[in-house]
Amino acid sequence: MTIRQLDRVHVAVVVAVAAGVTLTGCGSNDNNGAATVSGPVVIDGSSTVEPLSTAAAGLFMAEHPDTNVTVGTSGTGGGFAKFCAGETDISDASRPIEGDEIAACEAKGIAFSQLTVANDALSVVVNPDNDWADCLTVAQLNRIWAPGSTVTHWNQVDPSFPNEPLSLFGAGTASGTFDYFTQAVNGQEGASRTDYAATEDDNVTVAGVAGAKGALGYFGYSYVEANPDKVRAVKIDGGGGCVAPSAESARDGRYTPLTRELFIYVSDVALTKPQVVSFADFYLRSNTKIVEKAGFIPLTDDQLKTALTELDELNQKVTN
Repeated sequence: MTIRQLDRVHVAVVVAVAAGVTLTGCGSNDNNGAATVSGPVVIDGSSTVEPLSTAAAGLFMAEHPDTNVTVGTSGTGGGFAKFCAGETDISDASRPIEGDEIAACEAKGIAFSQLTVANDALSVVVNPDNDWADCLTVAQLNRIWAPGSTVTHWNQVDPSFPNEPLSLFGAGTASGTFDYFTQAVNGQEGASRTDYAATEDDNVTVAGVAGAKGALGYFGYSYVEANPDKVRAVKIDGGGGCVAPSAESARDGRYTPLTRELFIYVSDVALTKPQVVSFADFYLRSNTKIVEKAGFIPLTDDQLKTALTELDELNQKVTN
């Protein structure tokens, strides 16, 4: 299978148990019948997906103590740069891989598979002491975040809001969250004002928003769930009324336009390593537990159905 066949390998990994498919690894079996493996698994990429992969790594290493799964956060773009240079086994991504990144992988002979691991409600957050911004429209977000925006106070967003200084925090340019947010809010990927506190580490945004009454930022839904005392998610009006980010509103399509899928990418070279095969298999078989542990949004029934027809193809790719 080549990189150009990527669209046919959109695998929603949560359904492995339902499909009854298990990737085949190497090694001896322990008393529970699971293959015993050892060695490193190197992951880097999206800070949004990091908590999910970290949860998977912790659970996996508890079963396979001779493995060492490391999870870095270079951002989606930074992760793909390392992945396509052959420096990592798995790349976390909060958006699909792009054409220039595919070309970079092709130039290095890196073929890969894309696995959909969860859904996300990209969340706009404010300080808990903010008692005026309950809902923001996409037009208001654009007014705040558009390139060249001069909005510096909340009353410039809406005259009913107080004359409170607006402090902005958000994703860095190497982040898939930055790419997705700018496309959804400003109509063009990468189009954004630049005078804000940019970071590839969403925990920095949490701290920034928590530290200023007039602060506003954005990141993945799992960080809202993990920090209920530090940030408050606002409702978003994408044209159909105000909708709060949640598992339900993301899965049923009401939370628009900030619902997205989250991915991991696994290289074919990495799949020659028994410990990576075993980890990918664990990510598949234990996905529901991993998603719940990390506070992410599970896949929809349609995503599960799609996966049932495609999962066997990945299994054949690994075993052949």
